[in-house]
Amino acid sequence: MKNDTTNWKQNFFEDVETIKLLDPLAQILGAQKDNEPFIFHYTDAVKLAGHSCPAVSGAYKVTAKALKALYGNELPVRGSIKVLVKGGPADLAYGPQAQVISLITGASGVTGFKGLGGKYGRNNKLFFDTENMEFNTFIFQREDNQKTVKITYDPQALPGDERMGELIGLVLQGRATNEQKETFHSLWQGNVKRILLEETKYPGLFTVTELKDFKFPKLQGGSF
Repeated sequence: MKNDTTNWKQNFFEDVETIKLLDPLAQILGAQKDNEPFIFHYTDAVKLAGHSCPAVSGAYKVTAKALKALYGNELPVRGSIKVLVKGGPADLAYGPQAQVISLITGASGVTGFKGLGGKYGRNNKLFFDTENMEFNTFIFQREDNQKTVKITYDPQALPGDERMGELIGLVLQGRATNEQKETFHSLWQGNVKRILLEETKYPGLFTVTELKDFKFPKLQGGSF
């Protein structure tokens, strides 16, 4: 039905800034009118991953920061961005995070869309650097002018809570009371909220660095 929507438990999801990009392919093939942007919400990433967590929210924020650094006040062009994940798809949370980045930027691995008439391809634009792993580090590059930025995300900058270890165990084992579940949800999603809406309170959570004359290594594109 036209008005069907997903019901979310966390009201702050609605407060997260959207990410807007132009996708020329969508316009060429008639999915959109010319110059109308794709608009991504944090909840799109939640739907992709099936959950909301510091890894998923971190990937969403990393992408937002990268696009802002690369394009400024211009609308980013989806499908014209290359991404290098500094590690393998099974390292850390790089697999799920790369999926979020791919969803928003259009950058895909070997399974991505190959294009039409030599244009609009999305494949072989997302890479994993398995030989030179760096902690939660992602590199984004515009294809038109090769402007490149590195985004580092450090969730260890967030405050910890000693209750988390016990509570997550109880929840996963199905032994938590309703009160314990609610406490766990508040702590877990509280960190997500900090990442998405309160990052200026936590120095070092995100670091943005412009890279000069960066060349992508000769790697095979990722698996999605």
